[in-house]
Amino acid sequence: MTSATPVETSTTRRLTPTASQVLHALSEHVGREHGITGNDLAYRLRIRMRLLRNVISELRLYGIAVCGTPEAGYYIAATAEELEQTCQFLRARALHSLTLEARLRKLPLPDLIGQLHLRT
Repeated sequence: MTSATPVETSTTRRLTPTASQVLHALSEHVGREHGITGNDLAYRLRIRMRLLRNVISELRLYGIAVCGTPEAGYYIAATAEELEQTCQFLRARALHSLTLEARLRKLPLPDLIGQLHLRT
């Protein structure tokens, strides 16, 4: 088994079959320089882009370091820096969505964030 091949863990055993397929395909794309576009990955796996995006989110929810940018495509993080860049990208996107919600509700962003209650 090569280092790029996902190791079976309790997490990978709980993945949907499609998520397992995507993870297996991404195991060939470790590191930003080896990224694959969403269109190419979806075509290769014969799935729709919407499903691919949902599966990428599923993998991330399991803590699998799936990175992705419009420039590099999707890939598994090879370094802590790649993972950090993806986390920063996701945070900026989330903040943008919260800003849009605040504007729609005509609330200052800090007030909206203060009203968010996370389930524990």
